[in-house]
Amino acid sequence: MYAAVVRSFGTPPRFEDFPTPTAAGEHETLVDVLAAGLHPRVRSAAKGSHYTSDGSLPLIPGFDAVGRTPEGELLYFIAPDTALGTMAEQAVVDRRRAIALPANADPIAVAAAMNPGMSSWVALRRRHSFQPGGSALVLGATGNAGQLAVQIAKHLGAVRVVGAGRDPKRLDLLKGLGADEVVKLDGDDKDVADQLGLAAADVDVVIDYLWGRPTQQAIPALLNARTDRSKPLAWIHIGSMAGPDITLPSYLLRAANLTIMGSGQGSVTTTGIVAELPSLAAEITSGTLAVNPVPIPLARVEQAWHTPTAPGDRIVLVP
Repeated sequence: MYAAVVRSFGTPPRFEDFPTPTAAGEHETLVDVLAAGLHPRVRSAAKGSHYTSDGSLPLIPGFDAVGRTPEGELLYFIAPDTALGTMAEQAVVDRRRAIALPANADPIAVAAAMNPGMSSWVALRRRHSFQPGGSALVLGATGNAGQLAVQIAKHLGAVRVVGAGRDPKRLDLLKGLGADEVVKLDGDDKDVADQLGLAAADVDVVIDYLWGRPTQQAIPALLNARTDRSKPLAWIHIGSMAGPDITLPSYLLRAANLTIMGSGQGSVTTTGIVAELPSLAAEITSGTLAVNPVPIPLARVEQAWHTPTAPGDRIVLVP
């Protein structure tokens, strides 16, 4: 078969002939891959920098995909924890990490949206029991996952969603996706802190794709501005786009009812993640969530790796 193959960390994968994997376990089946999303999670794994990477080479990148079984069944699946990912003509699927899709599902749309969508979907349903009538702040709302997080929070019943990010053009899009207010994370530290405090002081949950300096600014800004500091605030760390570390003054943990948690592989079981996927897939298939896939042939994977995307777009490789 042909596949995208990484033979050296730091260089894009190349389109190469590669041995076809074999389904061996009782839960495994070999599928024809129809579409695989090029997510930040995939890029970091291909660089060897993702926290789950074990340094194995060569590897086929790809965290998830849509494929078709020999019997014609359409599946969305998460790749097994091996060096054989989904950016290939064929892949082995563990049925315990897969869900069946309706026959009318668009494989490219599902491949584009499931990974960025599941980050907030799982966080708000598994790590924090978000209730209708609540409110949320999305830090990093201008990214693809952040834009979907705004939509998902609204879909799950949020009465107020605040989106925060740096890119002014992408911030402009958020109100059309359901954001009630936006905050630009750029400029003087005090101005940013004041804007966050005014816009999001009393939210119930923060979905954080940034960490680093923006989170270090945002935590005290929100807690110091809260009307009632004893009101619970769940801070869900999902990504570290702005940096891996923060400095957190200890008094904030005593002065407010703050819970900081992570959401990702390890903090949620694979079984728990997979259990949430059918409902998310249904919302993608129905058109509830705005999805803008950019399909590119797998044979052009090197070009795809460097292709810039417009706000809200997600590259999908199509074998």
